[in-house]
Amino acid sequence: MENETTLDTALGHVVADEPQLIRNRFIRNTYLHVVLAIVVFAGLESALLQTSLPVAFLEFLSTSAWMWLAVLGVFFVGSMVATSWARNAVSRKVQYLGLFFYTVLEALIFLPFVFIANAFMPGVLLEAAIATLSLVAGLTLVAFTTKKDFSFIKGFLTVGAIIAMGLIVTSIAFGYSLGLWFTGGMIVFAAGSVLYSTSKIIHEYRSDQHVAAALSLFASIALLFWYILRLFMSLSSSE
Repeated sequence: MENETTLDTALGHVVADEPQLIRNRFIRNTYLHVVLAIVVFAGLESALLQTSLPVAFLEFLSTSAWMWLAVLGVFFVGSMVATSWARNAVSRKVQYLGLFFYTVLEALIFLPFVFIANAFMPGVLLEAAIATLSLVAGLTLVAFTTKKDFSFIKGFLTVGAIIAMGLIVTSIAFGYSLGLWFTGGMIVFAAGSVLYSTSKIIHEYRSDQHVAAALSLFASIALLFWYILRLFMSLSSSE
C-alpha cells in the first residue's frame, strides 16, 4: 500500500485518467474517510453533550450578537488551515490531522444547536440526519450515473457564498431575522456544494488526494445538515 501511495504521488495523475482499479480504490478510500469523519463527528457531539460546554457556549453567544460572527470567523480560518493540511502532498499524517481538525471544528460549531435540538425538540436531530443522508445519496447517484462534470457550478457557488455571508453579516449588524427563505436557499446552495464536491471526486482529484476529497465532501454534507437541522428546528418551534 505504501508503495502504491508513493507511486500515485509521484505520478500526480488526475484520478479520472487512471485505470479503473485505481479509480475504484480512490473512490472507496474517499467515502470510507467521509464515513469515518461522520462517525467521529457524531461521537464528539455525543461526548460533548455530556459536559457543561454546550451551556457555556450558549452563554458566550448570548453576550452579544457579534459573538456568533466571531465564532464563524474562527471557524473559517480553522477550515482554511485544515484544508491546507489535508492537501499536504508530503505527509499522510498531516493530511489525517487536517481531516480530524476539521471534524472537531464542525463538532464544536454544531454544539449549541445540537444541544437545543436534543434537549427541547425530540426526534428533530434524527429526522434532519435522515433527510440529509437521503438527499446526499440522491445527489451522489446523479453524479455517478450521469458522470457529468459539474465544475461549471463553481462560479454560482462562489457568488452564492459571498451573498450568503453578506446577508449573515448585515442581519447581525441590523438585528433582523433572515427567515425560512434564507434557510431554504442555503439548503439548495449546500446541495449544489455536495454535487460539486462529488463531481470533483470523479473528475478532478489526483489519486493520492482521497483525504482532501473526503474533507471537501464532508464539509458540504455538514453544511447541508446544518441548514436542514435549522429548518426542522424552526418548523418544530412554530408548532
